[in-house]
Amino acid sequence: MSNLRDKINDRMDAVQHYMESNTHLKDPHTVIEAIESVSKFWSVLSDEDRDYLQVANDAVADGKEWRVQK
Repeated sequence: MSNLRDKINDRMDAVQHYMESNTHLKDPHTVIEAIESVSKFWSVLSDEDRDYLQVANDAVADGKEWRVQK
């Protein structure tokens, strides 16, 4: 299971990188593919990961800038 968790974490990190760099505004197709590559593990994702993916998907669909609150 740790191998699967590592795969999920790597893919979530990629989605996070894309979102924080606003790649979804320039190249939404790449970001959607990254989101979909994690979404196929939906049944084992944490609630936090699911929420992140849903909000990220909405931002891509709406073409909204991603802002990180610090």
